[in-house]
Amino acid sequence: MSKYKYIGRNIEKVDALSLATGQPVFTDDVSLPDMLYIKILRSPYAHALIEEIDTSEAERVPGVKLVLTYKNTPRNIHTTAGQGWPEPSPYDTFMFDYKVRFVGDKVAAVAAESEEIAQKALKLIKVRYRKLQAVLAAVDALKEDAPVIHEEPEIKGAYNPSKNLAAHIDVKIGDVQKGFEESDVVMERTYETQYVQQTPIEPHVAISYLDEYGRIVIRTSTQVPFHVRRIVAMMLGIPVSKVRVIKPRIGGGFGTKQEIVVEGICAFVTLKTGRPARLLYTREEEFVSSTTRHPMKITMKLGAKKDGALHAISMYVLSNTGAYGSHALTVASNAGSKSLPLYNRAPHVEFVADVVYTNLPVSGAFRGYGAPQAYAAVEQAIDEMSYEVGLSPVEFRKKNHIVTGETSPIFRALGEGREGVTQYIRSCALDELIEKGMKEIGWDAKFGKHIRNKSKVRGVGMAILMQGSSIPLIDMGAATLKLNEDGSFNLLYGGTDLGTGLDTISAQIVAETLGVKPEQVIVYASDTDLTPFDVGAYASSGTIISGGAVLNAALKIKEQILEVAREMLEELDAGSLVLEDGCVKSLATGRSVTLSEIAHHSLYVSNLHQIIASGSMVSPYSPPPFAAHFAEVEVDEDTGVVTPVKYVAALDCGTAINPILIKGQIMGAVAQGIGFALTEEFIFDDTGRVVNAGFMNYKIPSVRDMPEIVPIIVETYEPAGVYGSKAVAEINMNGPLPTIANAIYDAVGIRIQKSPFTPEKVLKALRAKAGKVTK
Repeated sequence: MSKYKYIGRNIEKVDALSLATGQPVFTDDVSLPDMLYIKILRSPYAHALIEEIDTSEAERVPGVKLVLTYKNTPRNIHTTAGQGWPEPSPYDTFMFDYKVRFVGDKVAAVAAESEEIAQKALKLIKVRYRKLQAVLAAVDALKEDAPVIHEEPEIKGAYNPSKNLAAHIDVKIGDVQKGFEESDVVMERTYETQYVQQTPIEPHVAISYLDEYGRIVIRTSTQVPFHVRRIVAMMLGIPVSKVRVIKPRIGGGFGTKQEIVVEGICAFVTLKTGRPARLLYTREEEFVSSTTRHPMKITMKLGAKKDGALHAISMYVLSNTGAYGSHALTVASNAGSKSLPLYNRAPHVEFVADVVYTNLPVSGAFRGYGAPQAYAAVEQAIDEMSYEVGLSPVEFRKKNHIVTGETSPIFRALGEGREGVTQYIRSCALDELIEKGMKEIGWDAKFGKHIRNKSKVRGVGMAILMQGSSIPLIDMGAATLKLNEDGSFNLLYGGTDLGTGLDTISAQIVAETLGVKPEQVIVYASDTDLTPFDVGAYASSGTIISGGAVLNAALKIKEQILEVAREMLEELDAGSLVLEDGCVKSLATGRSVTLSEIAHHSLYVSNLHQIIASGSMVSPYSPPPFAAHFAEVEVDEDTGVVTPVKYVAALDCGTAINPILIKGQIMGAVAQGIGFALTEEFIFDDTGRVVNAGFMNYKIPSVRDMPEIVPIIVETYEPAGVYGSKAVAEINMNGPLPTIANAIYDAVGIRIQKSPFTPEKVLKALRAKAGKVTK
């Protein structure tokens, strides 16, 4: 990367010092005069009608200013999914409804002078419920006699709500049945993933107030400020122009903050009372009443020839969207679109998905967005098939994976809900990733060796992965650059930095393009009044979309700078000028002017104007990053405990714009994925209530639980990317579950089809393998 000055360098994060010293102001770090505090009454039942609700006693509590129910709030149906318009998720949600659909659903809200007063008032609200039969399993939702969860007449966008189907997908390439008949080896397996939560350290929180013009200002911890503005306006029945959304620093999102769950109620309280309002979720609410990852039951059927060539693939997904259809269609689409093209050699492919409503917590966006569940099935099935055809897991994958110059009809069929997107792979280093990962993990010395120390046996496993970079022809971002008198630049862009380093990457892009230092770029992001539009932080779109908009704005402002410099230097052709090191230099005469001089000239001297430019970015392509993951695990046959010993994640992300930030993203995703594989899951009682909604009983791994994690970056050049880059944030979430599952098999010869791989499940599988009877 020597041809670049700032791209490919470990530039310090623009907010590093302020974060380390506690300076950034997060949403809840401000307290406004006369602010009201909101608390929400939650449903104790999974499925019930509210036959009567009496708030009179709560309203008489001193300090209570407003009590909200379905009786006095707008009945404007909407989706809470922060997605581009028109939203592909069904409109099936109201601010408050006369029906509750899961334990933890909204019943009422109290706005009071303090949280304590609001909490006291909640206890005085009298509700008479008529309990309804609940659907507590995805497989039950499709039964003929299943209770209908969404029968409201206003619902729209759901596939068949009378059958509890929020979405349905059916894609066929070739003739799958014929493909299986022509195959020499056919194998079918079913895998199941669990309910898990994103667990950001900062829960959902919003503060709203009226500005001096009577407009609602919402300060919120969100990934999607512009979607918040649109959806809140829809909820309240007011114009978008009456709403301003500001995103401060965010204490973690991972997809759950792609949801509009607190902002509408908060804004409505402010609208009704004229006073600032605050709504902060408790940790229990964050677990139960925000969003989760979609649990999926996936059946894989593979057909292969004797030589190991995949010939037919069938994938059926049963996805549980919970009580509301947030992200129902798109997450399920992603499960197919991000996994099946990886094995594009098979001429016969079938992908079918049913996304069902249940009376359980709402599923939504979570890092990887359907791909982690898909790869949990695909990469375990691929591993199992490799043994069936007599090839090693490495050889089988190398024989069948997609390579540079190839495409897949799945790209066109599953454009995340939109057909018509075709792309060719123009950068792919999978074979190199596999080789480097094998070497680092010591594959040849460990695979199949069952290295034992008393009751503990070690094994190694692998998986290969791909993802995407943005949603093609749907995601759009914009940016504006302005030159200041001292040669610095203001960058105003709509992109949302969740701690990923996007603000820093954007400063690097401006610095590289305009020949200045990154610290000369003043970044201001995510304010719907002051910054241009951006869809927000999701779908691994930050660098390619938000960064692409920044690059396009920088290229435009560069033209303006060179034109003013041409006038100042009395050059006939701006083509003889170069912009570097804060100066514009003439190759013809050797003369130069600084950016500061150029700014002063344009603002005060001649042909007065502001040097300023805006750029937008929408990509017809979603260039996939690729990864190869390897793990060494130790399985204790006496206790069933699985301990990751070493984890290697080799990544092809195109150009590594900031390598140290990329390695941080890799390690964070792997850590999250290990929790998905081994410890994290919602536990429900027989009424549908989550019984472990807190960090004491919901086990996310700590630093002490982490193995040695080795990130490896292999650079390629992606023509569709910004300076040749591709996405990095989500892909590595996809690997730990199947990689660890395959390592467990290598160690002790058991397959566990339902995650997480807890000691209880491991012991049960070991005893079953040994022929022992288990309860």
